[in-house]
Amino acid sequence: MARAVEEHDPGTPEAGIPAATEPPAPAAPAAPAKGDLVVWLLVASAFVMILNETIMSVALPALVTALDVTVGTAQWLTSGFLLTMGVVIPTTGFLLQRFRPRQVYLASMTLFSAGTLICALSPGFGMLLVGRIVQAVGTAVMVPLLMTSVIRLIPAERRGAMMGTITVVIAVAPAIGPTISGVILTALSWRWMFIIVLPIGLLALAAGATWLRIDSETNRVPLDLASVLLSALGFGGLVFGLSGVGESARGGAPLPPWLPTLVGLVALAVFVARQLRLQRDDRALLDLRPLAHRPFTVSLVLIVLGMISLFGVIILLPLYMQDVLRVDPFVTGLSVLPGGLAMGLLGPVVGRLYDKVGVRPLTLPGAVVLCAALWAFTTLGPSSPLLLFIAMHVVLVIGLSFMFTPLMTYALGLLPPGQDSHGSAIVTTLQQVAGAAGTALFITVMSLASAAPATGRTDAAGAHAAFLCAAIIGTIVVPVALLVGQKKAAPRA
Repeated sequence: MARAVEEHDPGTPEAGIPAATEPPAPAAPAAPAKGDLVVWLLVASAFVMILNETIMSVALPALVTALDVTVGTAQWLTSGFLLTMGVVIPTTGFLLQRFRPRQVYLASMTLFSAGTLICALSPGFGMLLVGRIVQAVGTAVMVPLLMTSVIRLIPAERRGAMMGTITVVIAVAPAIGPTISGVILTALSWRWMFIIVLPIGLLALAAGATWLRIDSETNRVPLDLASVLLSALGFGGLVFGLSGVGESARGGAPLPPWLPTLVGLVALAVFVARQLRLQRDDRALLDLRPLAHRPFTVSLVLIVLGMISLFGVIILLPLYMQDVLRVDPFVTGLSVLPGGLAMGLLGPVVGRLYDKVGVRPLTLPGAVVLCAALWAFTTLGPSSPLLLFIAMHVVLVIGLSFMFTPLMTYALGLLPPGQDSHGSAIVTTLQQVAGAAGTALFITVMSLASAAPATGRTDAAGAHAAFLCAAIIGTIVVPVALLVGQKKAAPRA
C-alpha cells in the first residue's frame, strides 16, 4: 500500500490518502514522554550526587573527633571533592562526544556508588578521602550530561521549563546538604551519611541500566593526553589556589596560594592555545568554539558573576551566623534552607516563563533584584534579627532564579548540535571556578577587614566589607544584563 501511494503524482487526490500518513501519528507523543522520563532520572541522580558536595560541612567537627585529625585536614573531604570536580568537568565535552549517553551515565553512577561504599566502610581518614574523590569523579560528569540531554531530548518550546528542573539540582541539593547532615548526626554516626545514600545510588544505576536510551552519534576522536594533563594542572591549580587564598586569610593554607594559582594560570593559557589548534580538526578535549557566539559568552559572564555572588553569600552567612550571632550549626543549616528551596521551586516556574517571554524580560529584573539584595546585606549588623538575614537570602536567590534558568537555556539552546556538549562543559567548569573564586574573594576581604584577623573568626566589620564587595559585583551584573539581546534563542542548525 505504501509503495502504491508513493507512485502517484503528488498533485493528484490519491497522494493525500490518509492511510499513508496515519501510522506514524500515534508515535509523536511518545518521544517527549520518554525524553521527560530520561531527564527526570538524570535530575534525580544528579540531585543525590550534588547533595554530597555540602553534606560534609556540618559533619567536620564529628569527623575531627572520630578520625583524630585536625580541622584543616578534615576540610579536604570537601575541598578534595570540589578540586576533583574542577579537574574532571573540562573532560566531559570529549566524553559526551566519544561515548553514548547511556555509557557515560552507567560509568558515572558506578563510580559514585563505589565511592559511597568506600566512604561507608573506610577505616580512617585516608580511605575516606579516596572514597570522596571517587564520588567526585562520578558527580563531575552528571550535570553536563543532564544539560546536554535536555537540549537533545526536549523540544525548544518546552526546553525552558525542563531546564528549570536543573535549578532544583543546582540550588536545593547543596542547600539541604548541611541540614540532612545535621539531622543524621544528631542520632547516628557519620557513616550513615553514606549508608543512606548508597541504596539510592544503586537503584538509580539499575534504573539507568534497564531503560535509559538516548539516540546520539559518537565521534571517535582520540584522547589528547597532553590536554588532559594541562586541564588538570590549569583548572585544578586554579581551584586549589583560589581556595587556598581563603584558607590562607584565615590562617590554614598548606601552601602559599599564589603558587598553585600561578601554575594554574600558566597551564590554562597553554591549554587554551592547544585547544584552539586541535579544534580545527575537531580533536579538542574542550572545544572553545561556543565562546565565539556572542550571546553564549554574555550569558556565561552573567552566570559566572551570579555564581560568585551566590557562593560568596553561602560562605559568608553561616560564618556570620555562628561567629557573630552565635547560632548553633544545626540552626545555621536550617537558616539557609529556605533560600535553596525558593530557588528550586522557582526553577520550573521561571523556565515556563522563559518559554513564553524569552530571556531578557526575566534576566534584567533578576539582575536588579540581585543587586538590591546584595546592597541590603551591607545594612545588616550584629543586632539584626536572624529572620532578616533569612529574608535577605531568599530575596537574593529569587533574583538569581530569574537569571540562571533563562541564561543557561538560552546559551546552550542556540549552539549548533555538535557544540552543545562542549558548551555545557564550559558552563559547568566555570561555575566551579566561580565558586572557588567567590569563596576566596569574600573570605579574604572578610579576614583582612576584621578587627582581629589572626583569630580566624568572623566579626561584623569583616562581614560588612565582604558584603560590600559582593554588592559591587552585583552592581556590575545590571549593565551586563542589558547586553542580553534576543528574546528567544535562535533555532539550532
